[in-house]
Amino acid sequence: MAEGPGEVSGLRKVITVRHAVAIYISSVLGAGILVIPGLAARTAGPASLLAWAFLSVASYPFAFTFSSLSARKPESGGIYSFAKESFGRGISSMTAWLFVAWVVLGAPAITLAAGSYLAYAFPISGPEVFVVAAGILLSAYGVNLRGIRLSGRVQVAMVVAMVGILSLGVVASSPRVSASNFSPLFPDGFASVGVASALIVWSYLGYENVSNIAEEFKDPKRDFGRSVTFSVVLISALYMAVAFTVVGTGAYASGGGVTPFAEMMSNVFGTYGGVAVSILAVIIIFSTVNAYTAGMGRVVYAAASDGNLPRFLAKVDPKSGVPRRALLALLAMIMVSLTVYYLAGVDVQSAFLATSGAAVLTYVVGSASGIRLLSARGVRRVLPWVSLLVSVITLPFIGPLLAASLPVAVAGFIYGHFRGGR
Repeated sequence: MAEGPGEVSGLRKVITVRHAVAIYISSVLGAGILVIPGLAARTAGPASLLAWAFLSVASYPFAFTFSSLSARKPESGGIYSFAKESFGRGISSMTAWLFVAWVVLGAPAITLAAGSYLAYAFPISGPEVFVVAAGILLSAYGVNLRGIRLSGRVQVAMVVAMVGILSLGVVASSPRVSASNFSPLFPDGFASVGVASALIVWSYLGYENVSNIAEEFKDPKRDFGRSVTFSVVLISALYMAVAFTVVGTGAYASGGGVTPFAEMMSNVFGTYGGVAVSILAVIIIFSTVNAYTAGMGRVVYAAASDGNLPRFLAKVDPKSGVPRRALLALLAMIMVSLTVYYLAGVDVQSAFLATSGAAVLTYVVGSASGIRLLSARGVRRVLPWVSLLVSVITLPFIGPLLAASLPVAVAGFIYGHFRGGR
């Protein structure tokens, strides 16, 4: 069908290194650093730092694999597109459906964590926490419906504020670190480190998100390598610093482990410190949801273009250059998921682990695609194998909550195999 006046033929190429680093950092760093250090420390105690160190090192193979695949063939859809080229329609359709499950399970989880931060500092009831979560989701999707250039600018501002405040919190809390808080190292046994790793892997999810918008890079071959290296170093350093401080100060002992950073800042700066961090948490989590909205919308757009999701979602708005229908469909499903969380009383940790199940299964496919498609030599040839091994090792520690994603994977494969080609 011919395009009408004013229509665009595809997504706009506007992403630069600055925007890519901002989206990498906010995708990976934003939400996890606020919540996961406390939950992991409650699970494994000081030994959780071993899991943080392991996954900090393992994050580079993930980042390298996905950025190399995107630089090799930049197109909207990221891992979905890699799976389509590597394994065909059935696996690529399964991957798209897992991406949808990932965002539908994960977006409500992290926005509820934002509500929990506000509840730490203000007298907010349970239903009001869900109202806060809904407001963050609606705001992020509103920004993305305006266009990715605006979304990228928002990310740059958010990341500058995020890194500055987190660094301040670590430095200000360091005098309260006590050696006694690091003993015993394994209060719940060595196996608890595996469970902590299953939680912590949630914090390192996001390196694939920039791949989802690869088609919108101005110069992907040059900019992917630069942005991923800088992002991995900065993200790993901040994670390790915050995790060490959370354990060393014992900040994870209160609030169910969900709000450790607010506890740290309250101990240093008093009530006003807790209030400031609670507000900051909402801003940072908005930044994370904003980044994922941009990426996941492109996955739905790409899958719908191939028939692996309903084709009416494969429409780019001529004015904003964004896949508006895909974004609105995701928002509708996320709001339904948030409602189910409220009615079923799902806790934040369970929601995080369920999200990790969908995400790690997606990483298995992405890593396998890297093994099949990349032609790197030497050490770099091994990196996709490392990312695959880490993904497979993590899956058993997610436990029964992995069942939330497996039926979605099967349904997606069947849909793509029998319907996607029509």
